[in-house]
Amino acid sequence: MAPEKLVIAISSRALFDLDEEHEVYESQGLAAYSQYQIDHEDTPLAKGQAFPLASKLLALNDQLEDPLGVEIVLLSRNSADTGLRIFNSIEHYGLPITRAAFCGGEPPWRYIQAFGCHLFLSSESADVRKALDNNVAAATLVSRPLDGPARDDIRFAFDGDAVIFSDEAEQIFKAEGLKAFTESEVAQRNEPLSGGPFKNFLSALHALQRAFPESQSPIRTALVTARSAPAHERVIRTLRAWDIRLDESIFLGGLPKVEFLRAYDADVFFDDQQSHCNLAADHIATGHVPHGVANKER
Repeated sequence: MAPEKLVIAISSRALFDLDEEHEVYESQGLAAYSQYQIDHEDTPLAKGQAFPLASKLLALNDQLEDPLGVEIVLLSRNSADTGLRIFNSIEHYGLPITRAAFCGGEPPWRYIQAFGCHLFLSSESADVRKALDNNVAAATLVSRPLDGPARDDIRFAFDGDAVIFSDEAEQIFKAEGLKAFTESEVAQRNEPLSGGPFKNFLSALHALQRAFPESQSPIRTALVTARSAPAHERVIRTLRAWDIRLDESIFLGGLPKVEFLRAYDADVFFDDQQSHCNLAADHIATGHVPHGVANKER
């Protein structure tokens, strides 16, 4: 298969800090919000949670040749009229973003597949769930706006079960406990896990990594998982079967993740467990992946 661009859809409220504007909408209604945006059309919006990551990803294009590269697509519930401020802000910061869908109040997830997106980042959990239901990697950003690490390279951190991998093993853990989970993983150590919602995104990242010498890649990936030995072996064999390389794999055996994420100096972290996301959110751009048994409605 020929290499392709990595395409990431980002909502306007994830790319920019629109909390003040959203408060106008919530307290005064759509007409007041629209007028507020028009009145402030030439005032650049502050950077949002996804801005540092988007900026770093787009900078990779200076080092890549077609057909490889990175494209950011803006998806917004704004109308084109109120969205003009968003495009003015994109121009202000010099971001090379040219594609967008302004949906006039309708959910923007409908256009994710049409744009060929590998990942969708949003502050709206309902849109994220719809994207996941349509087999696109997606996460709800739950951190506050952060500057992000000053490095030029980009470091992704992923949880394993229900993110990179399916939640088949986590279902056993939730239903029967740690002993049954460990026994099942040891018994199936040679059987690859099924792919989770972020498998295809990780594969696309790996394709970009292959465009660089391994020691000079500006993209690093890490698995940060609560698993420990002997449940590590199935994970390693699964990635080997998929022909996907992770630069670092951290098996924590249930230890809290946040200090390890800080030591790795992650630019962004994806996890299906809301509790793990809450602990990381004050330190690292964090995306909650509302997928799998841990997120089923009770």
